[in-house]
Amino acid sequence: MNKFVSVKDVRNINALVESALAYKKDPYKDNTLGLRKRIGMLFLNPSMRTRLSTQVAAQQLGMDAVVFNVGSEGWALEFEEEAIMSGNTVEHVKEAAPVMGKYFDILCIRTFPSLKNRDDDYSELYINQFIKYAGIPIVSLESATLHPLQSLTDIITITEALGSRQSATAHQKPRIVLTWAPHVKPLPQCVANSFAQWVNAWGGADFVITHPEDYELDPSFTQGATITHNQDEALKNADFVYVKNWSTFNDYGKIYVNDPEWMLTNKKLALTNQAKVMHCLPVRRNVELSDEVLDGPHSLVTTQAGNRVWAAQAVLAEILKG
Repeated sequence: MNKFVSVKDVRNINALVESALAYKKDPYKDNTLGLRKRIGMLFLNPSMRTRLSTQVAAQQLGMDAVVFNVGSEGWALEFEEEAIMSGNTVEHVKEAAPVMGKYFDILCIRTFPSLKNRDDDYSELYINQFIKYAGIPIVSLESATLHPLQSLTDIITITEALGSRQSATAHQKPRIVLTWAPHVKPLPQCVANSFAQWVNAWGGADFVITHPEDYELDPSFTQGATITHNQDEALKNADFVYVKNWSTFNDYGKIYVNDPEWMLTNKKLALTNQAKVMHCLPVRRNVELSDEVLDGPHSLVTTQAGNRVWAAQAVLAEILKG
């Protein structure tokens, strides 16, 4: 693996999941793999779990981790080709990326969409320019359209949970439902896009996406899933329910409705097959998910967040071994 920005960079999802679960059992089994190697973590927007989990993962492999917040600690970067830099940007990625390529062995980038211009966001200009000019492996810590480390974590969490479920021995595909939830502001489609892309590529599930009308995602990520506007119908017999808000894709970055009826509650969970509930965090309590669900026995959200370390460690190890 020479980069990790989407599921397309992974040769074998199940092998990567097994690697992650092996690190969960023995975090330091490869603690010299990254000895005398350095990872750079470049943040163009804030992070908590992604930053901390990746830093921990790198250190458990013996790597030195350097964190750099571009907005507060560095020059404003220019990404456009042939830009006339007479505005606020001070340094072009053509200089910044190859310099970082000389400092680090792996470079991790976290960017964020503007939610203003869909073509600009979906071009993935920022991360693609680093891939083009850095000359070293690039790992996405979230981009304008995808969040692959989160999605790998999600597959790890589902695989782990299936191992303890009796239905797993019946050779039945689990029913996984991605459901839209209300939120107080427009959020990107990154996590939803990425989760759909990974579950479809994994191929081990009956996958359903449910959302209100006009909240369709980019079909290039959802192709292979069943899509419905009827949440109750989608939840019937679900084994896993992934709760996430996203803004509109077609009329880009908008909130059309914020119907509280789409919040997941115990009443709605009663429709499922005692489904486990997932969310990428942070979560707006009693907006996206009710207290009773988050604090109840069905919630996997903290287990899921904890698995972020093992996802990152498996990816970094794969790159180092390559």
